Amino acid sequence: MPIEPVRAVAPRTSVWQAFAQPAAWTMAMFGFSSGLPFLLVAGTLAYWLKEHGVVLSEITMIASAGMTYALKFLWAPLLDHWRLPGFMRLGQRRGWLLFAQLGVTAGLLAMAWLTPARLPPFVAATLAVALFGATQDIAIDAYRIEIAPIEAQGALVATYSLGYRIGLLTAGALALIAADHLRWPWIYVGMAACMLPPIAMTLLAREPQVLRRAPTRWRDAMRLGVVDPFADFFRRYGVALALLTLAFILLFKLPEQATIGGVMGPFYRDMGFTKTQIGAITKIYGIWIGIVGVFIGGAMVARWGAWRSLAVMIVLCGASNLLYLLLMQHPGSVLMLTLVISGENLTLGMLGPPTVAFLSSLVNREHTATQYALLSSLVNLPGKVLGFFAGGIAMAAGYGGFFVITVLGIVPAVLLFAMVRARFRARGFDVR
Repeated sequence: MPIEPVRAVAPRTSVWQAFAQPAAWTMAMFGFSSGLPFLLVAGTLAYWLKEHGVVLSEITMIASAGMTYALKFLWAPLLDHWRLPGFMRLGQRRGWLLFAQLGVTAGLLAMAWLTPARLPPFVAATLAVALFGATQDIAIDAYRIEIAPIEAQGALVATYSLGYRIGLLTAGALALIAADHLRWPWIYVGMAACMLPPIAMTLLAREPQVLRRAPTRWRDAMRLGVVDPFADFFRRYGVALALLTLAFILLFKLPEQATIGGVMGPFYRDMGFTKTQIGAITKIYGIWIGIVGVFIGGAMVARWGAWRSLAVMIVLCGASNLLYLLLMQHPGSVLMLTLVISGENLTLGMLGPPTVAFLSSLVNREHTATQYALLSSLVNLPGKVLGFFAGGIAMAAGYGGFFVITVLGIVPAVLLFAMVRARFRARGFDVR
């Protein structure tokens, strides 16, 4: 089968035009719905656990419930080929989306009711929120791809990203600031209430009109939904290049992902910062710096292409973890925290567009939802695994040693990038 060259596609509509499109407003609300539960089972949750007296090693393990997001490719085929009983009236995409949103809402209410005082069922509720949140992400990605043609995808991604970051802002900064004045269970009840507008949007949104093959036999369903999406990737690129590419995907975001989990909340608190300071600087200010970085990253892709931009940002984003060593020399300094968060969030935002462009270029549109779920999950998986052990590593090596270890992930990522790019170029791919 011939392989199409990899190309970075420049956006065709401005951000301001994107906001005027009805589908863009839909994606902005879905982005908010996607971003809201992510921190509630990871970073924000770590503060609640620490205040309840849970030790650091257990905090990072519980807050690693977000690892579910990295495994979403395992059940992504269900969302392509199986309709949920009771939700069929809404269609394939909206049915699964409403199911996932209701699950997130119920899970957050369960966390608020149980509290860490009943830790085993509380952890189960946390895992449920993560599972439904990851399912929601699969449904939203598939909805975005199917609701509009290729030339409109850039606008939808832009508005989705804005909504996603507002969701992070709500679950991060606003939740932390409110926690200085309200008990944590009420914070999670409020977060559950924030899911109501996205649920209403799902009910009002238009279902994509897509014709899907409907296999009548179980064997055909397994082949179409599970086997073909994975086999196709190796068939198109060859086993050697496919494995090399997957190894690169597994490693290149390791430094960034390792600092998203439960270790950062306790770190900031141990550095002497209040929850209000942490929320205002790392969440409110940091989110908007990240949005600036996203637009810069998009301009880099348009100017240099996905591959060149990705190479630069792998190094810059990974090395930015060393900024935390400066913060350790100035504990309690709001100015230093602001400078560190500026560098960290700006580079994280800049890494986003090259990553999306690179992963999208690898996907066969016959299996878009499943393959994109697989690739995006693999990007985050190693960081989630490291995050599971982050508390133990930080306790053994100290915070400084932990940050240095995360930065060392740059070395194999850069070497693999050079090898992958050389092989793609040899096959005639556009690797700009």
